[in-house]
Amino acid sequence: MSKIIPFQAIRPAPDKVALVTCRNYDDYSPAELASWLNFNPYSFLHVINPAYVHSQKITLDKRFKGVAHKYQDFKNESTLLEDISPAFYLYQIETKSQSFTGIVAGTSIKDYKNNVIKKHEDTLQYRVELFKDYLQQTGFNTEPVLITYPDNVEINNWISEKKKEQPIYHFSTTNKENHTLWKVDSETEINWLQKKFDAIPELYIADGHHRSASAELLYDQNIAFENEKLNYFMSFLIAESNVKIYEFNRIVRDLNGNSKDDFLEKLSVHFILISKEQELWKPQSKFEFGMYLDGSFYALFFKQGIKSNFDAGAKNVNEILENLDAQILYDKVLKPILGIEDLRNDERIEYIAGRQSILALKELVDEGEFEVGFMLFPSDISEIKAVADNNLIMPPKSTYIEPKFRSGLMVYEL
Repeated sequence: MSKIIPFQAIRPAPDKVALVTCRNYDDYSPAELASWLNFNPYSFLHVINPAYVHSQKITLDKRFKGVAHKYQDFKNESTLLEDISPAFYLYQIETKSQSFTGIVAGTSIKDYKNNVIKKHEDTLQYRVELFKDYLQQTGFNTEPVLITYPDNVEINNWISEKKKEQPIYHFSTTNKENHTLWKVDSETEINWLQKKFDAIPELYIADGHHRSASAELLYDQNIAFENEKLNYFMSFLIAESNVKIYEFNRIVRDLNGNSKDDFLEKLSVHFILISKEQELWKPQSKFEFGMYLDGSFYALFFKQGIKSNFDAGAKNVNEILENLDAQILYDKVLKPILGIEDLRNDERIEYIAGRQSILALKELVDEGEFEVGFMLFPSDISEIKAVADNNLIMPPKSTYIEPKFRSGLMVYEL
């Protein structure tokens, strides 16, 4: 059983929604951030990064209080408005190449604790505690956890019919996306959706492991206060066939003392190497890897993988991890040859989301700061679920998953 609840969202005034909502704060370059903050007084960036010019000079406590005060200013000025009654929300994001539609709802902390809501990524405790402090001091969250559910014909049909109704928002953004939001506040529809999710045995976190862990920590530390709102965290629920999973590619600063020839020879123990020279080559299937080194692209075919027919359901626990491409690259190349043991903290390695062109990787290596780049084939949802079902953890930076929710579109108050 998966419990979801409607909630009273705080949302932008309809005439300002395109001005208020923004991408994730980390997606902006310093120049973009300064531009938006200087020329758009309605941007939610003013809330999540108050006094941005001095942000490096103030304590976290003062910054969090600044967020809370600026958020209250937006409410007092009626830039943000509170819904009269609890509701679910149907949200559609249309990019140049894809359309995503999901349900915004409150999901249960107890389901998270009981592994009804399953995880596939590890979390860093300092980040969990930092975001918990942020939630506690600001009193709100505007970043839902992206959660997938198994495709359901009845829910899909309901979504199709709901999208024929008049939305409460329909707007475009400067990155050429279209966003549409429908409100679901009839008692009949709310009860129907809750019953449909009651029948779903398991949900899977796609993106937002730190946010969900922070919500759990906040709940644990405030359980004595019996605050009903802390029993849930805001989530964007989307059918598993409707998410887009990208890989994270790797770039490494040096060859760990190996010459190019020595490095290629060591790679040949586990991989068949084929030079692609100047062809912008990317892996076409599982157990294939791309590499860019010294001005040339290479195709790397994992020898053991050629003989394997991966079926997540048929593998034992160890084989599930061993057959992940990100784990193979770590076990056979990054750790033994390049000497990288800590994928999170080693400064010799960085990551590029697979949604970017491989030209970005090529340019970084050509500029000389990095010596070699690796391209991976993206994981699929069956691999992610197999990892989660067996209480395993994927290697850091294994997946970059879309859609991404716009900050300020919806606020869940605590």
